[in-house]
Amino acid sequence: MANLCIRSFTLGALRNVARASPRRLCTATQQKNGHSSEEAPTEKAEQSATEKVLAEKTQLEEQLKEMTDKYKRALADTENLRTRSQRMVQDAKLYGIQGFCEDLLEVADILEKAKESVPKEEVTSRNPHLKNLYDGLVMTEVQIQKVFTKHNLVKLNPYGHKFDPYEHEALFHAPAEGKEPGTVTAVTKVGYKLHGRTLRPALVGVAKAS
Repeated sequence: MANLCIRSFTLGALRNVARASPRRLCTATQQKNGHSSEEAPTEKAEQSATEKVLAEKTQLEEQLKEMTDKYKRALADTENLRTRSQRMVQDAKLYGIQGFCEDLLEVADILEKAKESVPKEEVTSRNPHLKNLYDGLVMTEVQIQKVFTKHNLVKLNPYGHKFDPYEHEALFHAPAEGKEPGTVTAVTKVGYKLHGRTLRPALVGVAKAS
């Protein structure tokens, strides 16, 4: 009788275990599936955030590069402007008297013509008034040339030199015996240079091949 009761209890317990196992398995499966479904959105969110950060980094790098290029161009423009301004100031200092010098050249020309117009044979002690006038013209011309030299205004008398279109202006071309073609054979008006720049070209005649 006791053995029969033990067998009945054992069979009943096995049936209960059999009934309970599918439910537990189902619950475990659901819990596992539920955990996976929670992890998937988290990974996607992290990936999306990383891509967003990389995109923002790329955009910032491009903006930085663009701003750097603009800054460099602005520096270059500023340096060019500074250089041009300095050159303009220097030119103004050097050539600011150009107009005044051009006016004085006419005075120098008149003095030279007046001196050349005096007959040399008449300039003697027998004609003291003419001699004094001539000496005064010579002294005035010498003095004005000293002033010109002081301000780097240099006289150009290219007689016997090669014709230079940057310093001379040819009035005529004529054959000249014993002169190579292109040689200045006559100077009708001297020229001047101010600080190395031609202020007035010399008016000349040039030898040509015969």
